[in-house]
Amino acid sequence: MSDILFSEEHEWVSVEGDIATVGITDFAQKALGDVVFIELPEMGSSLAQGGDAGVVESVKAASEIYSPLTGDIVEINEDLEAAPSMVNDDAEGAAWFFKIKMAEPSELEELMSAEDYKAFAVED
Repeated sequence: MSDILFSEEHEWVSVEGDIATVGITDFAQKALGDVVFIELPEMGSSLAQGGDAGVVESVKAASEIYSPLTGDIVEINEDLEAAPSMVNDDAEGAAWFFKIKMAEPSELEELMSAEDYKAFAVED
């Protein structure tokens, strides 16, 4: 599946095999404003769906990052530590946050399609 899925907490998920790439949505980065700091999960750590995965800080506010899936962190985007503003430039691309090896692929069914997320984000 190469379609991007979305969580109610404004994370996006792209899946390749049993690895999911996770970041925050363009909608979320616009709401945050200029991103100045990102705290990502530790390599090898286990996350539960809906659990804390890190923090994004902007000039306006700090916001928790929640894991949209259960699994183990297999890669983090180390480029973001040196250049957190990448999130403002390419939130749904090069500024992905982490990759997680899914423990429960069925959790993907709880996420929204791009169309559903667009309607959700407008209402939010």
